Amino acid sequence: MKNILLVFVLLFGLVSQPLLGAVDALPEAVIDTSGTELQPGLSYYVVPAMRSFTRCGKFECLNAEGLSLASIGESCPLDVVVEQRSFGLPLSFSPLDTNESVVRVSTDLNIMFCTDRTSYSCAEYSPVWKLDHFDVSKGKWFVTTGGSMGNPSWETIRNWFKIEKCDSAYRIVYCPSVCPSSKHMCKDVGVFVDENGYRRLALSDVPFKVKFQLAK
Repeated sequence: MKNILLVFVLLFGLVSQPLLGAVDALPEAVIDTSGTELQPGLSYYVVPAMRSFTRCGKFECLNAEGLSLASIGESCPLDVVVEQRSFGLPLSFSPLDTNESVVRVSTDLNIMFCTDRTSYSCAEYSPVWKLDHFDVSKGKWFVTTGGSMGNPSWETIRNWFKIEKCDSAYRIVYCPSVCPSSKHMCKDVGVFVDENGYRRLALSDVPFKVKFQLAK
């Protein structure tokens, strides 16, 4: 009788406890400025988390800023820059898991400008973000275009970014985990102002805090 009771207690204990190796909770979804979850395939403006206002006559006007493309150094591929007095170009986000219906924090994804390739001045290069070659003269890794979608491997390791929470906003980071043994640098994407006044996206110790606004 004691043996039967012991077996019952052990079985009850196993059933009442969470199963070992249970799937962890999914990372939370990224939320846009309207409080809606970001969705793959939709277009969004990436705007600074802190927006400034300027006086326009009797009214206050939004001094808009957004992400756009510029030809810096070599004519192609185009580099990612912060453009003033504009919301810039819309972007879309493609998670590594193509079955995902939302964009989640802390997960690998491709970022792509939504632009008509026929009017894209570097049409031979894709509008997908990638980390450029290290600029020795400036000591910076810059964000440029010409990356490829999907196909996680060492060949595409510079095409993957992540979105992370940052206070009440978000930050974009380069910290790929698409390869099991990848030990690449993990850095925030920030803003570097070059000698010509271009505000270029580059890896930085200071994050560029952003929010995501649905492009209509």
